[in-house]
Amino acid sequence: MPFSCDSLPSSATVLSVATSVAATAILLRTIHNDLIPAPLRAYFNRLSARLSSRLTLVVDQSDGLSPNHLYDAVDTYLSTKLSPSIHRIKVNKLEKDHHLSLSVDKNQDIPDTFQNDAALVKLNWVSHSTLVERFDSKPNKTELKHFELSFHKKHKEIVLASYLPYVLRKAKEIKEERKTVRLHTVDYNGTDYWSSVPLNHPSTFETMAMEAGAKAELIEDLDRFVERKEYYRRVGKAWKRGYLFYGPPGTGKSSLVAAMANYLRFDVYDLDLREVQCNSDLRRLLIGTGNRSIVVVEDIDCNVGLQNREVETEGKIVEDDKITLSGLLNFIDGLWSSCGDERIIVFTTNHKDRLDPALLRPGRMDLHIHMSYCTFHGFKTLALNYVKIQEHQLFDTIKEFLDKVEATPAEIAGQLMKYDNVDIALQNVINFLHNKEQPKTTELSS
Repeated sequence: MPFSCDSLPSSATVLSVATSVAATAILLRTIHNDLIPAPLRAYFNRLSARLSSRLTLVVDQSDGLSPNHLYDAVDTYLSTKLSPSIHRIKVNKLEKDHHLSLSVDKNQDIPDTFQNDAALVKLNWVSHSTLVERFDSKPNKTELKHFELSFHKKHKEIVLASYLPYVLRKAKEIKEERKTVRLHTVDYNGTDYWSSVPLNHPSTFETMAMEAGAKAELIEDLDRFVERKEYYRRVGKAWKRGYLFYGPPGTGKSSLVAAMANYLRFDVYDLDLREVQCNSDLRRLLIGTGNRSIVVVEDIDCNVGLQNREVETEGKIVEDDKITLSGLLNFIDGLWSSCGDERIIVFTTNHKDRLDPALLRPGRMDLHIHMSYCTFHGFKTLALNYVKIQEHQLFDTIKEFLDKVEATPAEIAGQLMKYDNVDIALQNVINFLHNKEQPKTTELSS
């Protein structure tokens, strides 16, 4: 029979049929909900679930008062699965962060696949949330969130043993890539004694004007430290490392801390002991530091109260209203043994000889880095950073001066910054070093 447009139903007919189907569906749902007893409906639902080939895992946001680490990992992992089929995406940005945080809105299917040696598993995630009435001091509603993961029942062992651990690993990698290194400072007005801002310090190991051997030694030590989690666990030691940076002012000790933080992607906790009121406050502050962090105690020799332990124990009762050397040593030896991983503590000082020997031993300050006056190697790093040159005819003259004149990297950098013209900037450095070489004389008037 030849096809004819006249044989097609009219739009009115199609609309009428669709309306009838929808009305029938509503009627059947009403009959199901109103006429079938609740126990019978529950029985049919359980029977349907038993006959289904699908299995659903529920990942709640929290278990009572404790947050669910898996929920947070899933939320991070799924933020990388934003396919074109997803129609609603939540966007968030903290005021001082530099990136947008994306996540999928609730009640949307997020498909995923996982391949291992046994099979290719097809999975589907859905984010849900419900409002629950709570009655504390006054009635209020709390949003409870959870993820549902569905897949074929036959893949249960693969999902539990391989896929979910994979999600946890990927989430950790994603967080490290996105992490904004933060600088934390003491804040007694806060709830945890710390406040933080993004650490925008541009210092890197490439820009550090320090002796090449010391720089290489430090980088090698840091790399070895972060890779030895199982080693520390096997030998029964806390996963921590202590460093001492010592040398005259202006040699880059603080910049070196920033370079370490940028290299490792570790947060920095700047602990000014002059702001800490007592040993108990010190303990609270240090317990509040996070994993993968660097705690910095600058100018350790200048902090009042950190005298030798011999002075503290000569018939005197050390009260808990002061910061004492014993309190600090107890922190170094004891805190990381009970909580936290991958912690680094850095002490800086201008006068290493003033420190109590108890602070200097391995296990407290494992590696001592001398931050010296500017060498010619350090100068070449500064010249590349500030005036973008690697060689120049004036370099030999500058090298001769640096071999006999003590000038800090900060002083040399200050001279290079004064002029944009390369020749003038380098001549300015020579003039500065020449003036430092000349002995200062004072004319006495009669």
